[in-house]
Amino acid sequence: MPRFVTHLESALDGTRLTADRPQTMHRDRPLWVRYGLDAVRGAMSKESVAVRPPTMWRYRELLPLDFDLQPVTLGEGMSPVLKCERLGAELGLSNLWIKDESQLPTGSFKSRGLGMAISMARQFGIRRVALPTAGNAGGAAAAYAARAGIEAYVFMPDDTPIINQLECRAAGARTFLVNGLITDCGRIVREGKEAMGWFDLSTLKEPYRIEGKKTMGLELAEQLGWRLPDVILYPTGGGTGLIGMWKAFDELAKIGWLAEDKRPRMVAVQSEGCCPIVRAFEKGERFAEPFPGAATIASGIRVPAAVGDFMILDAVRESGGRAIAVDENRIRDWLQLAFSREGIAVCPEAAACVGALEDLTGEGWIKPDEQVVLFNTGAAQKYPEALEGDLPRIDKDAAIDWDGLAAAPFDSA
Repeated sequence: MPRFVTHLESALDGTRLTADRPQTMHRDRPLWVRYGLDAVRGAMSKESVAVRPPTMWRYRELLPLDFDLQPVTLGEGMSPVLKCERLGAELGLSNLWIKDESQLPTGSFKSRGLGMAISMARQFGIRRVALPTAGNAGGAAAAYAARAGIEAYVFMPDDTPIINQLECRAAGARTFLVNGLITDCGRIVREGKEAMGWFDLSTLKEPYRIEGKKTMGLELAEQLGWRLPDVILYPTGGGTGLIGMWKAFDELAKIGWLAEDKRPRMVAVQSEGCCPIVRAFEKGERFAEPFPGAATIASGIRVPAAVGDFMILDAVRESGGRAIAVDENRIRDWLQLAFSREGIAVCPEAAACVGALEDLTGEGWIKPDEQVVLFNTGAAQKYPEALEGDLPRIDKDAAIDWDGLAAAPFDSA
């Protein structure tokens, strides 16, 4: 048994399940991993954590993997938190930061969740896994499965960014394109479970991807001196990152590690092209209706139906936060703006958060001096479709008009 895990718990009705064997969901809803937090409080200290290797595994007492086992790791975690003065000035903010998850081993925050899920799969002796993906999760699953020697099957919509398609195959996963959405891919994984004998690693259909994702919150608190910012903006598809961070903040408060028990306002950001969480938030509903005709260049948030919808909405409301949809047609502009002002290769999903910042500061919901953290969940370079554009050309044999070159227009948003 993991040293500090006490049990698993239904996120919907509180039913307790054992943590000594593989579990999926309870009555088709996700599970929480629960810890003996009093024991955790006595077993770890901020000082002991500070001298551990700079990976997400420095928080082992608050993670589910058995202490006797080595994680399946590529060195994931401790992504930098970068102050963004120029972008902040554009948006009217004096204290804007980006936590840059693009620097993780597989180029996105998915390294955390899939690193944890594959580590737990190996702990339980699972030899074959499968998952649907909108992009980066597939690449991360393929990489960590390769690291662990576990067979992986990945199903993705046929318009998934080409880099995601190729990295899955290159990492040895059996990769298939589906003429549909991630929900269609999820159905294939579900229907193939008995025939293929695989374990379903879909978002929130096993309890451990959340535990990997929550390390974003643990890290952020440590990096900010065990204080939390006023506002966090997070691109929201399946929602494990937002849900996981909210869980992390609760656990840190219960073990007494927060300098002050002030939680951030959580902002779930979606595109108008796929915004089921926003619609449910605006209607005051706890569960979201599937979003018809989902379409956005931010493939990671193109999730028309999230199994953890109520968990996302609960966290946003408990925090006093918001769920907001931004103009799909401006995502490329916001990507260019952030990248050109700060040199941080923000992905389209994070660019949507830049748009949300523009809206929320404009209406005064975010104050100019509040500390705001925006999560860049992946690297822009993994989305060549979002970076399309023509560059000016120079004839190597012609005389160069240097004055004209210096005055040439440059698209910098």
